[in-house]
Amino acid sequence: MSQDPPNGIHDRAGRRRPTHESNKRLQRLHYCPDCLKLAPLVFVRPGELRRAKWADIDLEAKEWRYMVTKTKTEHLVPLSTQAVELLETIHPISGHGEWVFRGGHDPRKPMSEAAINAALKRMGYDTQKDITGHGFRAMARTILHERLNFDPYVIEHQLAHKVPDALGAAYNRTKFIDQRKEMMQRWGDYLTNIAI
Repeated sequence: MSQDPPNGIHDRAGRRRPTHESNKRLQRLHYCPDCLKLAPLVFVRPGELRRAKWADIDLEAKEWRYMVTKTKTEHLVPLSTQAVELLETIHPISGHGEWVFRGGHDPRKPMSEAAINAALKRMGYDTQKDITGHGFRAMARTILHERLNFDPYVIEHQLAHKVPDALGAAYNRTKFIDQRKEMMQRWGDYLTNIAI
């Protein structure tokens, strides 16, 4: 029986062992599909998705709380069971670090700005004409209102848009929590049903 090669590429049974570089490539390939699966479920801005931190996500409470970069306000994303299940599959890969979607070249940084649209392009979508990472927000807004009959006011709050109320107060992250939880779960169910 021959001895293992010094670089450790094969195990004793002759099977190819993943190298550090191939592990990094596998992680990058794994992240993009998971990111694209999570994007329509949570319909947050692409920059917020790529910078999602494990410290902001409570899987037991089914909540993701973070600071909206555009408005500098706190935001709450109720997580559907589908989103929680997906995050649970990602956790063993990146849960020991800060970022849910780590950078491909430097795990201490979040996934790159171009990663979501690049993954869509690799899938054959034209990100100038078909869809972009940001397009999941418009898609959710339209379908939630037109097909699932949710109040646009509730949808706008979930999109973290500043929506003045009758008293002139702008966005309040805790407004319509029960309706938003129900909406996010029905949205997750809707996406699951059309994927079948």
